[in-house]
Amino acid sequence: MRHVPAALSAYRLRSSIRRAIGDIPKCADEELAYGARMLFAPVALGFGAVAWFAAGTGVSPIIPLFFIAVLFTLMIVTDRAREGMRVVIAALTLVAAGVATAQFETWRAETILLDSAVTTTVTGRVERRESDGRGGWRYLLSLRATENPVVKRPPARVTVIARGAKSEFETGTWVKGRARLTPPSGPALPGLNDFSFSSYFDRVGANGFFYGAPTTVTPGAADEHSLTDSAFEWLYRLRSGIGDRIRGILPGDTGAFAAALVTDERRAISAETTEALRQSGLAHIIAISGLNMALSAGIFFVGFRTLLSLFPSVAQAYPVKKIAAAGALAAVTAYFLISGFAVSAERAFIMMAIMLTAVFFDRPSISLRNVALSALIIIAISPSEIMGPSFQMSFAATLALVAGYALWKERPARDKPFAKLRLVRLMSSAAGFFGGILLTSVIGGFSTALFSIEHFHRLTAYGLPANLAAMPVISFVIMPAGLLAMLLMPFGLDAWAWQVVGFGLDLVIAIAKTVSSWGGDIGVGRLPAWYFPAAVAGFLLLTLLRTRLRHIGTAIMALSTLVVVMLPEKPPPKIVIAEDGSMAGIIGSSAIATNRQRPPGFIFDQWKRALVLDSHREPIFITSALVPTAPPGERLRLTPAQQQEAQSAIAVNAREERFSCVKKAWCTAKLENGSVLTVIDNAAYLGPACDASDIVVTPVRLRLESCRSGALLFTGATLRRTGSVELSFDGGAAAVTASFEDLDRPWTRHRAYDWRSGTFDGDEITVSDSGG
Repeated sequence: MRHVPAALSAYRLRSSIRRAIGDIPKCADEELAYGARMLFAPVALGFGAVAWFAAGTGVSPIIPLFFIAVLFTLMIVTDRAREGMRVVIAALTLVAAGVATAQFETWRAETILLDSAVTTTVTGRVERRESDGRGGWRYLLSLRATENPVVKRPPARVTVIARGAKSEFETGTWVKGRARLTPPSGPALPGLNDFSFSSYFDRVGANGFFYGAPTTVTPGAADEHSLTDSAFEWLYRLRSGIGDRIRGILPGDTGAFAAALVTDERRAISAETTEALRQSGLAHIIAISGLNMALSAGIFFVGFRTLLSLFPSVAQAYPVKKIAAAGALAAVTAYFLISGFAVSAERAFIMMAIMLTAVFFDRPSISLRNVALSALIIIAISPSEIMGPSFQMSFAATLALVAGYALWKERPARDKPFAKLRLVRLMSSAAGFFGGILLTSVIGGFSTALFSIEHFHRLTAYGLPANLAAMPVISFVIMPAGLLAMLLMPFGLDAWAWQVVGFGLDLVIAIAKTVSSWGGDIGVGRLPAWYFPAAVAGFLLLTLLRTRLRHIGTAIMALSTLVVVMLPEKPPPKIVIAEDGSMAGIIGSSAIATNRQRPPGFIFDQWKRALVLDSHREPIFITSALVPTAPPGERLRLTPAQQQEAQSAIAVNAREERFSCVKKAWCTAKLENGSVLTVIDNAAYLGPACDASDIVVTPVRLRLESCRSGALLFTGATLRRTGSVELSFDGGAAAVTASFEDLDRPWTRHRAYDWRSGTFDGDEITVSDSGG
């Protein structure tokens, strides 16, 4: 008899599964009736774009166009009664259209990326400028010419930082100066963010800095620009003027923060405050995103509608709701124009414009259809944005919030016998407000956690209390006062309103610093490559479906996460090498040893986040070693005796799991398995390093690709083609993982260019290998 309950439970489970399977066609029909075709259209279009960008090589544009034509024809001739087949054909058509759209954007950008670092004299026109908060200015220059040397493949636009008292120039000014330009960096580790990808689609081919302050020059006859360029310059001058005025009224980080909320100039905020905002989960406030646009539109819409309602004759004669929506649309349009056309602002503007336009047609403004339409427009305009964290996190939060709002509206109503009491109404309103903030923060935090892990390899533990404390200040103090200040600015009456904004921002900064002092920045590291697309698929099913089918998404997300948690963690690489060969790291249990006493923060911070490392083991410098010097203008050459001495020194000083270094010569370390890793700064030490080591790294661009001794060799030339690399020793032999397998994509092709021969398959400079 004791087996009866177990058998009964198994029977009930089988019955539930059969009922669930039997309900699938009914649920699918309900989803189609609800509008699933529209909701999943941007998913299919985006999938095609992602497939194109993630592919190792491109395809002919004729192929997706051919598939679009064939699939569209099939959809037309397919019987309307076969609804399932029509849906599948339509989805495949959108996938092919996504591929075509991504190809078109790539062709349209046609950005020339600088192939290698160069010091040259640049002449260009200032398109944009932004204060960097350290007494300097970051300029976006439209490049006209390069001199001494002339760059054979000059980018059309570059970003250059200028410092000094004489380094401030207005938009539209032509400047000239000696500058160091470098190509956009690739991934810090294989699989991490490739900054050359975003630079390609931002149409910025290089970045760098001026040696000293540049000087103004007179534009030539060929330097005249179009009316459109003049209009953009006027807008950027207006933007800079607004930012300067705000920073003039509110000093320090408070003014920089306020300017960032209006003009999106974020670089003037100090690193300390920026890090506090990030660790507390309040960094989203800085960006002009959906939150800022929604608050601006909502405040203007409610305020303008309330103002019109004060006049009964107007409220009765005219549609004040639609008039208020038109005013709010004009306000967010002006906000977008002075924001510098940032990508996050563009997405937020399109979404708010669609929602406000829906009011004109008496349609619900907050709906998944409007979100889907916004996503379709943005993917069609700039499909490359779908690859970035900003797009993904913005739409993930919006999808989750709108889907949660829809579920909340559909909840069953309950009788509230005491609801008419004044005290109960006040308490209910307060509870509703703070409950809404709590629920919004929880949903927003959970919906973006997946993307934060994938792109930044970390989670913020105390984002919820920080947002609960900061959001009322932002909603009731900062944004209303900021909107009022912008309306009063043309009349010069805005100073007092900015002081109110500054008071609110000081509170937000204090909250951020307090919460960040609690710690709670959880490092997650890199997860298996399959997890992110699987979890995203589950998330989309959970948020876009309305029937019980949405729980398939819940199951996918839960099962994927469970598998990641339960499966043994993949061991990290043992050696990581930067893409320029100047820095190598040996990975320990919780620390990384490098050959640099002060590693470059841009690369090193990404290493620590991705590999979840807490501490840095600095190199030990050997002061007793003598470093030969070369005559002026000549390359250092070691005598046989000096080579033998260097080889012995490398072998003797190879410490386990820590670098020993001779300045301007070499750094060496020994791994746990006995392998010796040596990084050389001077090519003269190549022979001794190859003979004394198992792995040799150098930033010098050599023709050689391997040591004669059999040691692995990574040079500036080979790393330029492969990008950063990782080495693992699971089976004894070194397994190498490179960032790039080939350089066939437009945003990586510059790595194969040789400026000496002017070809994309030329050789690098030759340096003799004296015994290597």
